[in-house]
Amino acid sequence: MLFTTVLATLVATVAAAKDKRTFAVLRHYGKGPLTTCRADPIVSPGSPSSHVHTIMGASNFGLNATGESLRQSSCTTAKVKGDLSAYWFPTLYFQDPETGLLEQVKMFYMNVYYFFDATNDDIKAFPTGLQIVSGNAQLRTAPSKSGDAQLDPSKGPVQPAQITCPRSNYNAPSWPEGSDGSMAGIGSNNDGAGIGFPFQDCDGYASPMRVDVHFPSCYNPQAGLTNYRNNMQFPSDAGNGKLDCPEGWIHVPHMFFETYWDTHALLPRFQNLLGKASPFVFSNGDTTGFSAHGDFIAGWDEEELQHIIDTCDAGHAGIHSCPGLKNGVNDDSGSCNIKCPVDEVIDGKLEKLPGNNPLAGWGKGGGDVAAPQPNPNPVPVPVPVPSSASPSAAPSSSSGSSSSSSSAEVKPSSSSAILPPATTLIPVPSPTQAPAIKDVSTSAQVSSSAVTIVQDGKTTTVYETVTVWQTKTVYEGGGSPAPTELAQDQSGKAAADIAGFKYVGCYKDSHNRALSGEVLPNLGAVSNTNCVEYCASKGFSVAGTEYGGECYCGNSLSPLEKIDESKCAMACKGDGDQTCGGDWALTLYAEGGELPGASGAARRHVHAGHNHYLHHVRQPSRRYRR
Repeated sequence: MLFTTVLATLVATVAAAKDKRTFAVLRHYGKGPLTTCRADPIVSPGSPSSHVHTIMGASNFGLNATGESLRQSSCTTAKVKGDLSAYWFPTLYFQDPETGLLEQVKMFYMNVYYFFDATNDDIKAFPTGLQIVSGNAQLRTAPSKSGDAQLDPSKGPVQPAQITCPRSNYNAPSWPEGSDGSMAGIGSNNDGAGIGFPFQDCDGYASPMRVDVHFPSCYNPQAGLTNYRNNMQFPSDAGNGKLDCPEGWIHVPHMFFETYWDTHALLPRFQNLLGKASPFVFSNGDTTGFSAHGDFIAGWDEEELQHIIDTCDAGHAGIHSCPGLKNGVNDDSGSCNIKCPVDEVIDGKLEKLPGNNPLAGWGKGGGDVAAPQPNPNPVPVPVPVPSSASPSAAPSSSSGSSSSSSSAEVKPSSSSAILPPATTLIPVPSPTQAPAIKDVSTSAQVSSSAVTIVQDGKTTTVYETVTVWQTKTVYEGGGSPAPTELAQDQSGKAAADIAGFKYVGCYKDSHNRALSGEVLPNLGAVSNTNCVEYCASKGFSVAGTEYGGECYCGNSLSPLEKIDESKCAMACKGDGDQTCGGDWALTLYAEGGELPGASGAARRHVHAGHNHYLHHVRQPSRRYRR
């Protein structure tokens, strides 16, 4: 009789969870974050990431972390032992208004809200290894004219990130009234929240400036666990206060990152800026705050998380207070910290951000930036082996005690998130007749830097080299040649036909992938030749190479946007005599030279102004190991 009563109560609890939102907060414990590190195993697996992240979660986090490797961790910062996931987000820096030097802002603490939304779907635990990214690290311009969060894709563009600024009073607004985002952040309907860094001090009790990021909760199993650009979306309004996922998708918990930064402690140093500007900058160089984002790899005990979803509505008491946790709870007297595998100075008084990320945003020039691309030649780093040593004894990398291994100042390497286009053209008007060439000169500048990677007691030094070629063509009378329609790629060589495919030009790619028939087939070192031959063998009519080492196949292109040939200037990894696209730029070949849906698209667009310096910056950089 007792069992029947308990079962009936459990069933009623599960049913009720679908009719109203329930939640429980995941809290962390210990001394500081797990680590602070230029690592991001989702976006930049196997190599240092473009910018510094503050990482929470399981101890097997590293350059190559996966859900399975995280499940083997010896400790976690999460109070719930069953959660061996990894959570990370950009580190916040303070730029001293007097000196211009940069230093880390202390992270106060972090919460992760686990919302179980009202829905007609069954909410399921995250599958181990699911990768989720939310927010846009490339934003330097306002994502909308509103400072309010917007999470329903059926109601317009999603805006998942905000900044909250609790204050003792709001007599002076935290964001300038009437701001359009061009020179300041935008306030919301809530006086204490908006988008972009606030221009006031966040002095709320135990609650300084807070960065908030909502995560999508609809997982598309057809996209796969690691296809973070396409595998998740937010649910849509299904009526009656419920949010549902598309048919065939899996409804998982809705996470909400709250990261608190001790900005109030720095008030004496930016008092004179109040109401005028913000001294804060994310580690990716964003001075606006629009690029707030977060990353997650699932490492939960799936059975335990499902139990929490089905039975627990602990709210602010925390997930660790949920009844029936089989793995137990971590003792607050302990700590879980690891050393960052990238040995470099990331704190102290810095002249530039780690990763050489230039500052961009209000008053500093520059719009949204190019997305970082995965390193096609990652440094192999073994998955950490769980240690029997006490977790609390592991050293933390969040201090600036490490010595820098960087050499002389270099141009941003391929790991930088905010790189200019691979080729910069300075055109001049073309005369009606092509003048004779007077002189041609070419020079090269080679810059390099070193990053030391430490793993399992072994030290590897990775040298990143960037070669900048400068070609200057001087014409009689200072003119430039007439336009030409020669079919040649950016290397200047005639583009040979491959397997019946002809070169059709340089085209724009996007996060949604312009060519999506087959993405990144495993071809080894990519060239135009092996990519086209592979796509042709699979029955596709269009093939494209990108970023020096990526191959894409398809039968149509979306968006269909031709861009300047200079954008497709990266040498192919599989054939240095060929060029394989660029940063979000595809070198395209089409069967018979006809690109579906493009009127005259097979005609080669050639930049007409040749009286210029042509900078061939080949990225990602060549890497050498010692």
